[in-house]
Amino acid sequence: MTEKLSQNRHIQVIAQELSLSTRNVGAALALLDDGATIPFIARYRKEHTNNMDEVSLESVRDRIQRLRELDDRKTVILKSLEERNQLTDDLRTAVLSAANMTILEDIYLPYRPKRRTRATMAREKGLEPLAETIYRQDPNVNPQTEAGAYINSDKGVATVQDALSGARDIIAEWISENSAIRADVRRLFAETGQFCLRVVPGKEQTGAKYRDYFDWNEPVKTAPSHRILAMRRGENEGILSLSIEIVQETALDIINKHVIRAANACSEQVRLAVDDGFRRLLAPSMETEIRQETRQRADAEAIRVFAENMRQLLLAPPLGRKRVLAVDPGFRTGCKTVCLDSQGKLEHVCTIFPHNGGSASDEAAETVKGLVRRYSIEAIAIGNGTAGRETETFFRALDLEGKPPVIMVNESGASVYSASAVAREEFPDQDITVRGAVSIGRRLMDPLSELVKIDPKSIGVGQYQHDVDQKALKLSLDDTVISCVNSVGVDVNTAGKQLLSYVSGLGPQLAANIVAYRDENGPFASRAELKKVPRMGPKAFEQSAGFLRVTGGRNPLDASAVHPESYGIVRRMAADLDCSVQDLMQNSDLRKRIVLEKYITDTTGMPTLTDIVRELAQPGRDPRKTFEIFQFSEEVTSIDHLKPGMTLPGIVTNITRFGVFVDIGVHQDGLVHISEMADRYVKNPADIVTVHQNVQVTVLTVDTERNRISLSLRRK
Repeated sequence: MTEKLSQNRHIQVIAQELSLSTRNVGAALALLDDGATIPFIARYRKEHTNNMDEVSLESVRDRIQRLRELDDRKTVILKSLEERNQLTDDLRTAVLSAANMTILEDIYLPYRPKRRTRATMAREKGLEPLAETIYRQDPNVNPQTEAGAYINSDKGVATVQDALSGARDIIAEWISENSAIRADVRRLFAETGQFCLRVVPGKEQTGAKYRDYFDWNEPVKTAPSHRILAMRRGENEGILSLSIEIVQETALDIINKHVIRAANACSEQVRLAVDDGFRRLLAPSMETEIRQETRQRADAEAIRVFAENMRQLLLAPPLGRKRVLAVDPGFRTGCKTVCLDSQGKLEHVCTIFPHNGGSASDEAAETVKGLVRRYSIEAIAIGNGTAGRETETFFRALDLEGKPPVIMVNESGASVYSASAVAREEFPDQDITVRGAVSIGRRLMDPLSELVKIDPKSIGVGQYQHDVDQKALKLSLDDTVISCVNSVGVDVNTAGKQLLSYVSGLGPQLAANIVAYRDENGPFASRAELKKVPRMGPKAFEQSAGFLRVTGGRNPLDASAVHPESYGIVRRMAADLDCSVQDLMQNSDLRKRIVLEKYITDTTGMPTLTDIVRELAQPGRDPRKTFEIFQFSEEVTSIDHLKPGMTLPGIVTNITRFGVFVDIGVHQDGLVHISEMADRYVKNPADIVTVHQNVQVTVLTVDTERNRISLSLRRK
């Protein structure tokens, strides 16, 4: 009963915070607690949640986790208080009603077992009664006289001043642990606090990249995520000293209003305790809290931007199933060249030396022409790292059979993949350069399938990704990858186990079992055959089947996003129109005759029926955009070629809150500051461009010494 009451309370809190109905939140939580995945709920349980999308579902999941953690902490605190005979009815009520972890810890702070403090030692000397007497601020009490009664050299209280000092230590601790005082001072720090940064003496040269922060003040309340992260990194590297400062007199006034109740000798002792308690205890505690709060705020924003960039990169348009020649460029060591069939299978490996001049260059040209002809190459992928532009120029000058397009591919993370256990398992007999070339080619064919093999932090679309909360980052990126994989769908007969592991309801073990079953028994003929895979139970099948595609099978619905649980509905639709399911999928006139209201049941509503008909029209539709061939300027291949005023084609590689980075083909991305994004005010660069978008930029400035390029998207 208690758990049910707690769940109902949480549902109400979440519904209010997220502006959702309690019914929808309750339904979402019931599905999540039953093991349903977010993609599955968003796609196949719309009636239950009234069309809640993945973002809302993730918010519900994350919020219930925090509320349950709060419940667990309350249980621990109540048990601790009870074991030490400190629990009263009022204290129990206060603990149980605490709305968040900050309030809860403030309530518990005076009772928390703590190390020996100055107040603890004063209590050991028997000075707590004196502190209580002074704190009452009775005008008839002389603190000097009162303190004289507590002189005891055996306890280390040799003088009246020793006694008064110890009493003030106890009062200072009371003040610093008072929840109302902490709340007011915390608010003051949050509203008026200033980040104050100074360069550590002697670090001016080694920390030159932090020059902007050598003498920097900024309000805590408005500091943007990227600057907070930069401040923290500079401090962690020992370049900057960082503090959070407020007007101390204001803080003391706030505290005094809470505790000063008279104007007498005892009140003066309390004022001294207030001053000491604030400077020694409360201010450092609040600074620590604000540091933590701003770190969480900055981390959340950085992770959000990183995840959105990652989503756009994962959903970049695929070239599709084409026969590709892929090149990992190099100068001295040559260009590792591979040929891949339309499924991405490695067919040929060689090394060419197009940049060594003379006969080596001629030989490379003949080799490439032979490979294009022999393997019927339909596209050429060239990594954009060292020697990339030079290799691109070499290939474009060749008169190749079929005129396959030459496409530069962002190879960020390819080297990480090539040295990974995944790559070693896939190509145990090939070196890392071959694996890297394969990754470049496959990334052109299908970015999603290839990028899921690489640690997202190595792909180069975030900022400060190694500085933020790694657990929160992993959760967000996993959510993003899972969302992307399931929105596109996965061909169960061609996907590797890395891609399959992100399918709703599968995971690494089931993904490996699917591949092993496929290797042993041949391609799956139907979705139903998935039930034969070891450990594929009813729940896993329910969660995954709609996202797995079987093309060319006996049932045309197996290649669509229609869930097997709805196959019966489609068969009824076809029977009512006296046609086959295949006819229904191929004939739009037949689909227009479907009366959806006829098929509404207690479990299937209009949202699901609408999705079914839409899917029948475009079975297995890929939500990604159509691939567009892009080419950098042939005249500009290095930063030395750049001149202010040039207009160049580029590809957006990274989006931040302060601007976007654009690859213009010179081995160094340029920055388009947010002020140069458009001929109007721009609040968020992501409103203007997306990762991997082709753009035209104008060069503003070039700093070859610091390798910095400033660009503009504005019309000049």
